Amino acid sequence: MPSWGIALLIFFPIIFTIIGGVIGFFVARKIIKKELKKNPPINEKMIRAMFLSMGRKPSESQIKSVMRSMKAA
Repeated sequence: MPSWGIALLIFFPIIFTIIGGVIGFFVARKIIKKELKKNPPINEKMIRAMFLSMGRKPSESQIKSVMRSMKAA
């Protein structure tokens, strides 16, 4: 086998792996941004709606407490 053949067998897989990793990173980043825009993380308005759907009127301290526990989890 010529010496350039060995170089192709060694360097092409490495180069294609690096290129695939970079492309995969940007595609995954775009998909995650799209999903977060479509389904945003929970906010205070959602917590209020959840409390009201259970038949409770939440106080501001309860909402803040739930937000802190959500951020800690």
